[in-house]
Amino acid sequence: MSQSFTLLKSFSVAPLVLSAAFAVVGVPAAVAQNIVPDAPALMRKGQLPLAALNASASSQVSQDTIKITLAAQVANASHQKVSAGLTQALDSVVKQAKAVSSVKTYSGNYRVWPLTNDEGKITGWQGRAEVILESTDFEAASGLAGQLSDRMSIANLQFSVSPQVRAKAEADLLNDAAQAFKGRAQSVAQAFGYQGFRIKTLSLDGGGAEYAPMPRMMMAASADKMAVPLEAGVETVTVSVRGEVYLLENK
Repeated sequence: MSQSFTLLKSFSVAPLVLSAAFAVVGVPAAVAQNIVPDAPALMRKGQLPLAALNASASSQVSQDTIKITLAAQVANASHQKVSAGLTQALDSVVKQAKAVSSVKTYSGNYRVWPLTNDEGKITGWQGRAEVILESTDFEAASGLAGQLSDRMSIANLQFSVSPQVRAKAEADLLNDAAQAFKGRAQSVAQAFGYQGFRIKTLSLDGGGAEYAPMPRMMMAASADKMAVPLEAGVETVTVSVRGEVYLLENK
């Protein structure tokens, strides 16, 4: 089942930071006398005021990927029997899961540890093994998890935005962030009595914050092998532009 995502764009601009070059160097005497030297020459000499600022653009993107962690636990007086029980569960589950091409299957954590009494003597062994199901097809992943629940129960559900969808969202936001940066730079220039700006340096940052609903079903095996109910949330994808600009007398 294919998933769609929705972009709800918002923009934010961080507070302006004026560099020491602006505060200390100030405006050359030639500029004060309306004799404007060549801007590139002034930039090479470090004689133009410099402002550091950043701007960003954000959008909410629907999570299109589900990661289901299945886990099996075995306890026995024999270390070998615990290991054998986990291996049997893993082999059976992985073999069946890999037959579903739309779901990526791989091993998770595997651990066997001793059980001790009050005197510190080993009385038995316990082990835990995990298998991860990952897919953008929620229906296929949910149905498969239900089918495997007689051997491995659901230990965790995690939703995320796939790399492909995130890359598209960031590409869509890049132009918005750039326009916000240039608009902010022009506003700063005019606020301090300058006519324009020229970019000195730029850097880009991306990020995201996750907002997901609480899973409605966790740590519970489905006795009748019904599909697990899944409900994804959204993530806020952000593209930030940071840089320095020269403030110019003339555009």
